[in-house]
Amino acid sequence: MKKQTKAIRTQAKKSQNREHSVPLYLTSSFAFDSAEQGKALFDETEEGNIYSRFSNPNVTEFVDKVCMLENAEEGIATGTGMAAVFASMAGLLKSGDHIVACRALFGSAHQIITQILSKWGITHTYVDATATEADWEAAIQPNNGKPAARMVYLETPSNPGLELVDLEMLGRLKQKYEFILSVDNCFATPILQTPIDYGADLSIHSATKLMDGQGRVLGGIVVGRADLMQPIRFFARHTGPSLSPFNAWVLSKSLETLELRVERHCSNAMKLAEALDAHPDVAKTLYPFLPSHPQYELAKRQMKAGGSIITIELEGGFERVKAFFDALTIPTLSSNLGDSRTIVTNPNTTTHAKLKPDEKAALGITPGLIRISVGLEAVEDLIADFTQAVEKSAEVVKEKVA
Repeated sequence: MKKQTKAIRTQAKKSQNREHSVPLYLTSSFAFDSAEQGKALFDETEEGNIYSRFSNPNVTEFVDKVCMLENAEEGIATGTGMAAVFASMAGLLKSGDHIVACRALFGSAHQIITQILSKWGITHTYVDATATEADWEAAIQPNNGKPAARMVYLETPSNPGLELVDLEMLGRLKQKYEFILSVDNCFATPILQTPIDYGADLSIHSATKLMDGQGRVLGGIVVGRADLMQPIRFFARHTGPSLSPFNAWVLSKSLETLELRVERHCSNAMKLAEALDAHPDVAKTLYPFLPSHPQYELAKRQMKAGGSIITIELEGGFERVKAFFDALTIPTLSSNLGDSRTIVTNPNTTTHAKLKPDEKAALGITPGLIRISVGLEAVEDLIADFTQAVEKSAEVVKEKVA
């Protein structure tokens, strides 16, 4: 049976009411049939729901679907994507451990690694996404007092620069060294790539993005090896970054259309990227499936399509960005992504604003950088709107210079 069918037909067990659509289990706790059952549930000799901070039928259904899509053994859902990232690190790392991470990370992931984990005596090394296998291997091995990596953490494609990390290469290194390979798969989704198939131990998502797909709810999930999920589950159970049953219900329903939506997102993004790439007033266009992307060949090997995100650079700095945003009529200005509605943002002043100037420079985040989350609108309308905004903003900047 294909995954698309399973994403639709995987459901929580029917109740005595014989419902066709899974109901909402809006309950904080669950009753025991007897004192013996309560004891068995708490000493884990019997499986079942106790308290919605631990588990809930709606949450379990959502987790089961994502595990199926990612080819994972087990998983745990959280209230946000960043809660999933943090739980995966805090549950598995301890003082004295070392984490090797791709330099191109979402701003909050960077803050966790540099500002929070460092307070616990967990050190880190950053490696460029485009680094060679030898560079990654050198960072993973112990060197000059630096311990060997306990975890390698990365995003591919990255936010917002759309840099890719070679998962097959890291899978090879994982066979040589004992480390946990953790991949943020949010931009690609399991529809476009499944990191576990390349040797990753964990795959993490902000379910708020494409999994929801309409900007309605927050959610996160980490799936992977069963033995690694146990300490992550322990951490989450006792610190409480729980996913609400309502949000889980929405997200599970959304997974039924994920494949269809991602296909349209990718188709729209490819056509819009080609149009922007060909426009003389766009300084640079980055999209993994454009032949001009520096890692185009890797993208074609590793992903089924290019995803829903395009990054462009406009000359003229933030003044040009403001004029461009003012001229657009269809997209929403927001820091979110993965929505049915096209969204634009300026990472330099929003999602990555807290980074230091040298950190921004290392990630290619300039004042004129724009991240486009391509939605499901008619692509002809999007191309026309972006084209006129590019041209109007170019004229505004020329007039101010004159």
